[in-house]
Amino acid sequence: MVDTASRTDDLAPETSAAPASTPASTPPTPTGTSDAPIPAPTATPVAPANEPKVDVEALGRQLLGTWADLRLAARERAADPALHRIEGQSMDEHRERVLEQMKLLVEQGAVHRAFPKSVGGHDDHGGNIAGFEELVIADPSLQIKAGVQWGLFGAAVLHLGTTPHHEKWLPGIMSLEVPGAFAMTETGHGSDVASIGTTATYDEATEEFVIDTPFRGAWKDYLGNAAVHGKDAVLFAQLITKGVNHGVHAFYVHLRDADGNFLPGIGGEDDGLKGGLNGIDNGRLHFTDVRIPRENLLNRYGDVAADGTYTSPIASPGRRFFTMLGTLVQGRVSLDGAATAAAAMALTIAIEYGTQRRQFNGASDTDEEVLLDYQRHQRRLLPKLATVYAQTFAHDEFLVKFDEVFSGKADSDDDRQDLETMAAALKPLSTWHALETLQEAREACGGAGFLAENRLVGLRQDLDVYVTFEGDNNVLLQLVAKRLLTDFSKQFAGADAGALARYVVSQTAERAYHGTGLRRLAQTIADFGSTARSVSELRDEETQRELLTDRVETMIGEIAGRLREARKLPKADAAAVFNRNQNELIEAARAHGELLQWEAFSRALARVEDAGTKRVLTWLRDLFGLGLVEQHLAWYLIHGRLSPQRAQAVSAYIDRLVERLRPHALDLVHAFGYTDEHLRAKIATGAEQERQDEARAYYAAQRKAGTLPVPEKSAKQR
Repeated sequence: MVDTASRTDDLAPETSAAPASTPASTPPTPTGTSDAPIPAPTATPVAPANEPKVDVEALGRQLLGTWADLRLAARERAADPALHRIEGQSMDEHRERVLEQMKLLVEQGAVHRAFPKSVGGHDDHGGNIAGFEELVIADPSLQIKAGVQWGLFGAAVLHLGTTPHHEKWLPGIMSLEVPGAFAMTETGHGSDVASIGTTATYDEATEEFVIDTPFRGAWKDYLGNAAVHGKDAVLFAQLITKGVNHGVHAFYVHLRDADGNFLPGIGGEDDGLKGGLNGIDNGRLHFTDVRIPRENLLNRYGDVAADGTYTSPIASPGRRFFTMLGTLVQGRVSLDGAATAAAAMALTIAIEYGTQRRQFNGASDTDEEVLLDYQRHQRRLLPKLATVYAQTFAHDEFLVKFDEVFSGKADSDDDRQDLETMAAALKPLSTWHALETLQEAREACGGAGFLAENRLVGLRQDLDVYVTFEGDNNVLLQLVAKRLLTDFSKQFAGADAGALARYVVSQTAERAYHGTGLRRLAQTIADFGSTARSVSELRDEETQRELLTDRVETMIGEIAGRLREARKLPKADAAAVFNRNQNELIEAARAHGELLQWEAFSRALARVEDAGTKRVLTWLRDLFGLGLVEQHLAWYLIHGRLSPQRAQAVSAYIDRLVERLRPHALDLVHAFGYTDEHLRAKIATGAEQERQDEARAYYAAQRKAGTLPVPEKSAKQR
């Protein structure tokens, strides 16, 4: 469908116009070419006089977020070649290189911000994560191995242990004198931590816990530092005392002696070569009658006295379990940020290349077109750029929430539940999007994107596992959906019969209204013959908010209605009902996460002061919001939220948006602030521009000299 909206109205500035943007600088013509290349016509229309200009420096500062200076310092560190991955290294070489890089981080004081001041830290939880995420620029293996050491192993001692544990073990963990493993996941249980098989049975006679992995599926698996480097571990096991299983608790366990050999009763295997992250020595561990002192129980949330009596400040076993795991949410926070950074790097590489690489000459007899001038190329990359912006702004809000909870500024049960829900909603979206973006960027760069020297394939391999560790994405979204259902049900807690009846009537009326097509018919009449009118409403911020919010609320309401009666059924039947709604639950949770991102983008947009930047970011926000609507057009049509006319207008307007954003694409990726030392992709350094300029100068010289051969088709027409 053609967008028939008035161009004068369609391009009217939302704010006062800024000066026309200055074209991005291009590399110089290669040495040895005497004639400058003939300027190639562009597939995009000439920019109008009121074309906005992006303030790249100010936008870049906003993208850096709350801990901007710490991020800049971390990026300066990540630009150091000593921290970079060397392509082509063997697994063993890569592992040892990453270990040495970890030592450099310790020397530079780069990894201790979250630890208490009493042991040499800064008590800066948000700043710690902000700096840590930037390590993905250097090498994802370094980022994740550092995360295992200080963000999981060390953080477990910090958050699950008490002062004696901190004083005894944190100094060695912080200095890397004691590399450690985070032994939670088992071969047979990943995301379902509550069902792990490892046991820690208390022996009153010796005042020791006896650690066992009683069957093969209970072996601790996929553990960073377990295969080679780990000396100790924080191990999660079912705590059993006086014949009662008190659920999963954490224990500090020594693994190897000074010579690197396993201690008695402990064994393990190397997980070997993986699909990515091969700088990390992942392995599996098993335990048979391994005895540890009673004091090695990390006892902040549960303790065992010498006589075997169990006590806990949290009476509910379920709440205790989730509180313990909630203290380790920082892994999901950092993955959200690192995945967003990886996607931003990929788009910077692909868009830089797309503005230089030329292919086919549909608009000119002499010059080929720049890839990014093709609509399909814009459609492939610019919506993903809009999503990265939304993720970046949402992540900063997420990180602020994390810092407030862990610093104690806002540490109520509700605050912690909100943080856990945000983590479970945002980490899946950003990690999935990173993989999609890296793949699309790779394809958009053709064969050049498949070369290891241009980083896209390596990043794609390394980030693959981000979607499953720290919680499988689908499982995390199911947790979000359950929270949404709980909040939905709380709205009617204690409601009288009249209130419920009125709600049922309103729901029935709404189903009839949408289901009979009345809303669709009304929209069709209002919009008939005027895509411009549809576009005008769709680009309204409140319209987008209503569309995205309505989808979440309607989906949850429908599911809640179907599950309401399941509470009265036998357990097996109730589980079957829940299972039949599982896919919709996960989709509703995903829609909720997308709404969080859109809202964060809108709040960030409201803070932009520069008129030109605000206008361009408004287009980008609209591209993100309407892109979500376009992805789910079937839902909006089936539920009567959009007419066919308006549904067509969504795609038509998106086509206009990518065309508008095309002249600003380089500014938008340059605002991320990545230098050549960060990207380390030859196709993003201007080398392609030099090749294109050389080729065009060559043909221009031949045309000028009259030595260019005549094409066969032209010769036949003479």
